[in-house]
Amino acid sequence: MPKRERNLFTDILIHTVLVFFCVVTLLPVLHVFSVSFSDPVAIHRSTIMLYPKDITLSAYQYIFSTSALVRAFMITVFITVVGTFLNLVFTITAAFSLSKRNLPGLKFFMILIIIVMNFNAGIIPSYLNIKNLGLLNSVWAMIIPGLVSAFNLILMRNFFMDLPEEIEESSKMDGCNEFTFIWKILIPLSLPAIATIGLFYGVAHWNEFFKGVFYITDSRKWPLQVLLKVIVFDGNFTNLAGAETDNMKVEPANVQAAAIIFATLPIVLVYPFLQKHFVKGIVMGAVKG
Repeated sequence: MPKRERNLFTDILIHTVLVFFCVVTLLPVLHVFSVSFSDPVAIHRSTIMLYPKDITLSAYQYIFSTSALVRAFMITVFITVVGTFLNLVFTITAAFSLSKRNLPGLKFFMILIIIVMNFNAGIIPSYLNIKNLGLLNSVWAMIIPGLVSAFNLILMRNFFMDLPEEIEESSKMDGCNEFTFIWKILIPLSLPAIATIGLFYGVAHWNEFFKGVFYITDSRKWPLQVLLKVIVFDGNFTNLAGAETDNMKVEPANVQAAAIIFATLPIVLVYPFLQKHFVKGIVMGAVKG
């Protein structure tokens, strides 16, 4: 087979595989979206729905008729925004320090970080630690543990090490101190890497329910994903008590699908704004070891 035809065949094969996986990924999302807007009778008639049938907003009216979902949403927004901000502050400052090749004990610190990245204390010690810190039933239990990700720290450090040392030297000659250099020079130059790790942190906070299940026992303080887990997997609607359901004909599948769309949509809308920085930040932060 000629080289040109072989390259064409390879391109067609790759694109076919990518389209296949794209379709496989989108079909469940499209099905859930359609179920959330469809009439309960139409849901029982169709096993798989690729578009809404007999469109109704009753499921969304149902979940918004109680403050439970909105309260959980606001808690998750707080955890995501504040948590991501603190993650970035501590990660950037720590990565900047570790990017100094003359830092005393640099190899020792890097070995500790690699160990932490591969091993953890376990569930029980972590729970006892949170309990002794008085963070049980507090949103800070979702933020403070894991304040710095070892992987993101190494990614950010490698990005800083890739920047020319002359930039910092010239800034010091102009009278910049460490904090001024970080704020006015380093951060603007590092926006692709910061956007990348910010996306990692933000998505992790938004999707986190494991910590909420273990550390938050008060249902009024549950983040969105914990409430979603109770609604979808447990089929428990008691936490939506108070919903105005007298004139609503809703199906559990409707409510579950609407809750999934409600919990997924915000992070999906944010991702496109950070996508242009994502690949660049990953590649630039992974060049140096």
